[in-house]
Amino acid sequence: MVKDWTKIYEKYKGLWIALLDDEKTVVGSGKTVRKAIEQAQEKGYKTPIMVRMPTAILPSRGYAEYWGLGL
Repeated sequence: MVKDWTKIYEKYKGLWIALLDDEKTVVGSGKTVRKAIEQAQEKGYKTPIMVRMPTAILPSRGYAEYWGLGL
């Protein structure tokens, strides 16, 4: 299932974020993965899902077109 991280991206662009298992609740963030994990652990979350938000979203033409498969 696709997750809509639009609001998360806008707030945490370019940062590491620690997410709960629902993949939408942010429990830590920072410029380094260590900082994001520390914030999550201070809140009592031992093993969050770690993701780095991109600094920019680039358009994609899709896998098949990229590799010239013409599907």
